[in-house]
Amino acid sequence: MEEAGSVYQIDPEYDKIFGGCFMTVTEPKSWGAQGYVSIPGEDGLAYYRCKFENMKYIGKSEWADG
Repeated sequence: MEEAGSVYQIDPEYDKIFGGCFMTVTEPKSWGAQGYVSIPGEDGLAYYRCKFENMKYIGKSEWADG
């Protein structure tokens, strides 16, 4: 299980809207994580939950929002 501030990329085959987006983890869970993504084509952030099988670990965020 990763820690807050870890970055994952959401599988585009799993989600047609947020697929390909990078999610910064705010709350690691046993099944995956809850975090936030930039809203595609808009300003702002959206909170998002994703299972580990639907995302790939990218690395650790240097700066995380909040």
